[in-house]
Amino acid sequence: MQEKIIILDFGSQTTQLIGRRIRELDTYCEIVPYNKFPHNDPSVIGVILSGSPFSVYDENAFKIDLTTIRGKYPILGICYGAQFMAYMNGGKVEPAGTREYGRAHLAQFEGKNPLFRNVRKHSQVWMSHGDTITAIPDNFKAIASTDKVAIAAYQAKNEKLWGVQFHPEVYHTEDGTRILKNFVVDICGSKQDWSAASFIESTVAQLKEQLGNDKVVLGLSGGVDSSVAAVLLNRAIGKNLTCIFVDHGMLRKNEFKNVLHDYECLGLNVIGVDASKKFFSELSGVTEPERKRKVIGKGFIDVFDEEAHKLKDVKWLAQGTIYPDCIESLSITGTVIKSHHNVGGLPEKMNLKLCEPLRLLFKDEVRRVGHQLGMPEHLITRHPFPGPGLAVRILGDITPEKVRILQDADDIFIQGLRDWKVKDAQGNDTVLYHQVWQAGVILLPIQSVGVMGDERTYEQAVALRAVTSTDAMTADWAHLPYEFLAKVSNDIINKVKGVNRVTYDISSKPPSTIEWE
Repeated sequence: MQEKIIILDFGSQTTQLIGRRIRELDTYCEIVPYNKFPHNDPSVIGVILSGSPFSVYDENAFKIDLTTIRGKYPILGICYGAQFMAYMNGGKVEPAGTREYGRAHLAQFEGKNPLFRNVRKHSQVWMSHGDTITAIPDNFKAIASTDKVAIAAYQAKNEKLWGVQFHPEVYHTEDGTRILKNFVVDICGSKQDWSAASFIESTVAQLKEQLGNDKVVLGLSGGVDSSVAAVLLNRAIGKNLTCIFVDHGMLRKNEFKNVLHDYECLGLNVIGVDASKKFFSELSGVTEPERKRKVIGKGFIDVFDEEAHKLKDVKWLAQGTIYPDCIESLSITGTVIKSHHNVGGLPEKMNLKLCEPLRLLFKDEVRRVGHQLGMPEHLITRHPFPGPGLAVRILGDITPEKVRILQDADDIFIQGLRDWKVKDAQGNDTVLYHQVWQAGVILLPIQSVGVMGDERTYEQAVALRAVTSTDAMTADWAHLPYEFLAKVSNDIINKVKGVNRVTYDISSKPPSTIEWE
């Protein structure tokens, strides 16, 4: 039985980050809505309460009865979670004079307290709250403070219950991982036996039991998630898995041929379908980003369904859904920013049961599983790529000529990132591509005047986009070397017919998104 930490999600933007930090401690955890605690799960060893966009005294604030959890498991409240436990037990939470946001330092803390064991004096923490705890219940004691926050952390007396008003999960909290480890390992007693190898062993066994001798069909995208899912399923059920790789015409240059070759080398049973003419026809004149996504999503379902029906006795549809996708689908706020890149509707349309072997993993864990499975490095380290492909990197209407221009420009940029040698943070040789989370070229819906030889030109402008990130929830623009940008710009203008201007996007997320559409 796999022991686990339960993270109760009260709607914080950093809840997933808490989960990733716990997983990095080789400990399995699950994120569940604040009001969905798994009371009958004997594998739970501890509970974390996340932050929230609400104030604890708001009428619509998320609140639960902790009496069935308290005393049964160790509990750690973070930000709102800490304020909630203090408030519900008779403490006071009031608006802070000014929003407490950013770096602070632990002015005082109980070093002997198990939560702060081996934490350094004056350690930096990260604050992000508009309220503050001004009084704690009688049976609580303050165990840490900063210059501005008198009760930065507390513990219930003679009880395994803690609260911190800072965020140990974020990078800027210097000893955040130590604090989380103190809670997860020392206090909750995690054996730290969650690993890529253990995941593969248990998942292959589960897939064999779940699927038996049934036939499974899986849609491949060329990305790391679906690729790892396919290899994992292939290890479990072999030739009972059939993969379908659809080319909608908006993949990167030569991607359909190259990725199909990779899959065949992995021993996968793959059907490649060139449906580009169908998609170009259906996208003709479509300019609105959300409409593009829906046209491509529906087109993919139609092509996939047609090919799948040529197979006999298929009972399961497999997908490369990962944990953040599942968490988003369970969002307690209900806000939709854009249609998700995973295509929905297939299981219902095809009347198949759904199999999602990666649904418990974060993206970095998927890559570790891929390494453990012995997959090629270039497949595992491939940057994320939008499901609609270059369609959402062409602003305005889609034509085969625009796709050709963008494919050529993008190929120069991506190959340049793969070829440009640099040193990593440890002084080891690497390439720019591995220091970037995601990169691509955007074809802009404008033309600009240029000069080539003795002639004036009036051609397309493109924007280069490259970001650094750990989870895509936030991202900073990649500070690529000027010499590299100069070379790429020169190569694109000289080699890509139809482009005479190159720009570089230096916007971060937020407020901008990684993709332009």
